[in-house]
Amino acid sequence: MSFLEHLDELRKRILIAVGAVFTGFCVALLFIDNIFGFIMRPLQQALPAGGKLIYTEPTEAFILYMKVAALAGLVLAAPIILWQVWLFVAPGLYSHEKKFAIPFVALATFFFVMGALFSHFMVFPWAWKFFAGFSKDYMQFTPKIEPAFSLYTKMLLSFGLVFQMPTIVFFLARMGMITAGFLIRKTKYAILTIFIVAAILTPGPDVVSQTLMAAPMFALYAISIVIAWLFQKRSAI
Repeated sequence: MSFLEHLDELRKRILIAVGAVFTGFCVALLFIDNIFGFIMRPLQQALPAGGKLIYTEPTEAFILYMKVAALAGLVLAAPIILWQVWLFVAPGLYSHEKKFAIPFVALATFFFVMGALFSHFMVFPWAWKFFAGFSKDYMQFTPKIEPAFSLYTKMLLSFGLVFQMPTIVFFLARMGMITAGFLIRKTKYAILTIFIVAAILTPGPDVVSQTLMAAPMFALYAISIVIAWLFQKRSAI
């Protein structure tokens, strides 16, 4: 394929992915009240009794509903987006590597959803309660809904991306590019990289958020070593 043909193929895959997100957005709008309550519940539970998130702009709440629907649409469209990514890179792969299409989409989707759920049920509520805990005698925690949801979204997408580590290791191991021994030998470099990535992906500069991001990454790296040992090419060095 020429350079222009590559650009045309990329445009095609992007349009399909955008169409999938828009379709997911429309579907999410049908259940927006349930989805909105699911997302807002952990935010509201960290507030003092009777406390509520506030908004100060007339259109702020409406736009928030649209953003929630867009986020849900992105999650719903994840399998199609990943499939388009695979179709774009597949022409550059060998024939024996193209058979990993279905495992790639399945594993990447599974770990993205697991990362999102891990953020929603565990990491974000803990971090939110930590920040809300500074409300003492001289301060009252009355957060605006927009920055609160922005923090929620950044953490959810970050963990969705971080949880792709086992998927990436699986395919690199199957292609003979890495082994479990290689990952073990590079652990000290992995630790440094994890802290750098955690500092980049966390929405705030605080150590708590970075630690909450780094801790599961260490666990995922350990899981990735096991995956590499199970699925690596035995002839690989």
